[in-house]
Amino acid sequence: MIASINTNIPLLHAHGVAIPKLGFGTGRIGDKTSLDDYSERVAHALTLGYRHIDTAWKYKTEKAVGEGIRASGVPRDEIFLTTKVSHEYLRADDFARMVDESLANLKLDYVDLLMLHWPSPDQAPFDETMRALGRAKREGKTRHVGVANCNIALIEDAIRLCPEPICNVQVEYHPYLDQTKLLAAVHRLGLTLTAYCPLGRGKLIGDPVIAEIARAKGKTAAQVVLRWHMQQPDVIPIPRSTHAGRQAENLDIFDFTLNDDEMKRIHALARPDGRIANPVGRAPDWD
Repeated sequence: MIASINTNIPLLHAHGVAIPKLGFGTGRIGDKTSLDDYSERVAHALTLGYRHIDTAWKYKTEKAVGEGIRASGVPRDEIFLTTKVSHEYLRADDFARMVDESLANLKLDYVDLLMLHWPSPDQAPFDETMRALGRAKREGKTRHVGVANCNIALIEDAIRLCPEPICNVQVEYHPYLDQTKLLAAVHRLGLTLTAYCPLGRGKLIGDPVIAEIARAKGKTAAQVVLRWHMQQPDVIPIPRSTHAGRQAENLDIFDFTLNDDEMKRIHALARPDGRIANPVGRAPDWD
């Protein structure tokens, strides 16, 4: 068995939930890895020391995640597990059915965080979806609830309409995408922000500013970008990798810090065309 890394991953707190400030993403976009191999990678990530796993019905990795959790030997109550209900299933009955399907895929009784994956007003009234989200918590199928891919207005609507506290917002966030307005709203509302695509799907690895800072720190470009995320108080990056070495590398970011100038230089990389995930018909009007 591979020894765990002593990461001392801090926890972020919001509305009664403590979330590890670094997670392991399991999206399979463009990934040809088999589900058997994926379950091994999830188990390996947990063995290394990750305790926050992010999946979704849409990723088709829930079964592999559940198998990886069981294979890891890590007690279930030490793992913070997120899954999401897809935008096709936002009517109350459909939503409840898909929550049950996700739990069956995972072979678990509950998740720690259940999220709306994408808002879709054409599919169902938002208040109906939020009531269904709250019901899942009241029924013990999730311990906490949140929303993904929402703009500030939708986040505020979710807080108003959901009968249970919204604790987390998951959105795309990396140095090429300015999320200053959304981060300010998250902080004002007492939430936490989970950052998917934290490395810009690899686009930041070759950035010259990142490379220069990485050389100065004796770290990789990915480690510098993840450290940039970690030093922002409300942000939880969830890098994904099926490569065992990079999983360990992404976790090994607690022995250095970025100074104020380095943080500013990385923030300055934001650009108008930085957004990656922007599906027509699902994406809201971004802030």
